[in-house]
Amino acid sequence: MKVRIRKIAEKEAEQVIVECVEITQEIKDICAYVGTKGRELAGVWNGRSFRFPLASVLYFEALDEKVFAYTTDRVYEVKLRLYEAEEAYGAYHFIRCSKSVLLNLMQLESISPALNGRFFAHMKNKETVMISRAYVPKLKAAVMGEEEKRV
Repeated sequence: MKVRIRKIAEKEAEQVIVECVEITQEIKDICAYVGTKGRELAGVWNGRSFRFPLASVLYFEALDEKVFAYTTDRVYEVKLRLYEAEEAYGAYHFIRCSKSVLLNLMQLESISPALNGRFFAHMKNKETVMISRAYVPKLKAAVMGEEEKRV
């Protein structure tokens, strides 16, 4: 794959153009990765408001009517519902792995089987997240690049 960089004037909007013969999973992954760069979220940590990059989010978790964004070093409370985060960031490789967790596949290191058809998601920061049985086929399809099997 050839990569070309062209410097532009400050007045122009920065962009990434992907030219391809066929839209493969690799191309989709590249577009999703680029799409997360520059996107920021607002959240509250330790009583103070912060902006942080979407790419740094390992996963979102809904607890007690609140949604939290977990990064490597902090847990931010965000003003989103989990389904809103799923709709907004699904195109950027965020995928539901349980009723209360939305996982960033770009921060996923590996998956391993657990008991009763569940799996564990091992994140790049060494944290482990449980994947519910109902979401295993969709997650495996996303990770392995397979078609999701219907039961």
